[in-house]
Amino acid sequence: MHDPFEESLRDLLKSSPSSHDDDACLHRVLKTANRQVGAGDLFSLMGHWAQALMIALNNGSAHVAPVSRRTQSSASADKAD
Repeated sequence: MHDPFEESLRDLLKSSPSSHDDDACLHRVLKTANRQVGAGDLFSLMGHWAQALMIALNNGSAHVAPVSRRTQSSASADKAD
């Protein structure tokens, strides 16, 4: 299975010259990984927020219809007039 996240991390590790500092390379890879995971979490959070908003709107839409406070007998008497 093709994983672009794993592939980008491998490319970062391979792109460094042979005389490199392992700590700096690891720091750069982890920084990139944290950034990508953070962006994914942020989009996931926004998706869950939008889903909760849609559920709330769907459940509340039945309460948007106008409601009459008149009793059934007075409402039918007004129609007869």
